Amino acid sequence: MLNEDKLQKEAMAMLKHTSRTFYIPITFLEPTLKKAVASAYLCMRAIDEIEDHENLDNTTKQHLLRSTSSLLKHPFDNEAYRRLVHPYKDIIPEVSLRLGDWISFCPTGIAPRVKDYTSKMAAGMADWAEKGWDINNKDDLDDYTYYVAGLVGEMLSDIWEWRDGTLTDRSLAVAYGRGLQTVNILRNQQEDLERGVSFIPEDWNTDDMFQYAEDNLALADKYIKDINSRSIVLFCKIPLALAKKTLKALKNGREKMSRTEVESTIEEVQNESL
Repeated sequence: MLNEDKLQKEAMAMLKHTSRTFYIPITFLEPTLKKAVASAYLCMRAIDEIEDHENLDNTTKQHLLRSTSSLLKHPFDNEAYRRLVHPYKDIIPEVSLRLGDWISFCPTGIAPRVKDYTSKMAAGMADWAEKGWDINNKDDLDDYTYYVAGLVGEMLSDIWEWRDGTLTDRSLAVAYGRGLQTVNILRNQQEDLERGVSFIPEDWNTDDMFQYAEDNLALADKYIKDINSRSIVLFCKIPLALAKKTLKALKNGREKMSRTEVESTIEEVQNESL
């Protein structure tokens, strides 16, 4: 096992490599929260990369996700996990192969909850892999976005409460995650179609998805109002502001925000939070 300083450096480097959107706001958190949120994000990213992997068939995804979910329900057996993923070590990314490191990096006081949420997410993702991600209606979309993103909101709420007693509305926390995920669905819909998947309900059009995103992002605004900690507010507001501006760019026919727009948005949120 790596020493703590080396593991922290490698965890933050992995975080930066896998998601600049979350890397930047996480760096604004105080040290203990930064460690908790970074490790939690990496745990969930580890299983997300398995669910999304274009070179793994659905049966393999179900096996890996359900087996990982089961391992996470007990004291984590890293050797058993390594045996599980070994046949795919040349296929799945490093962030997934190193799940055990991210769990060991998590502060001990919140690690059991992070494992619980990651286990639940993996099981939900396995169920949707079994269904072939067949989204027929709003209930299906709500269920899918809950498992892949709403759970992240719930987990963050648990982390805030664990750290400083901050209490937030769990239903609004789910909407926060759901709103960010819907923007990603809209941004990636062409790419998803090319691999034979659509997360848009059969009786919906793109306008309906835009409305679904906007409704959930509006609830995300309400979620943040319950939070008094400046660093947590800053953490929550940055991805939300980027999601709103990305949604606006998509409506205007653009694929994404420019790097300059991203940087200016982050600066705006920082100035508003002073």
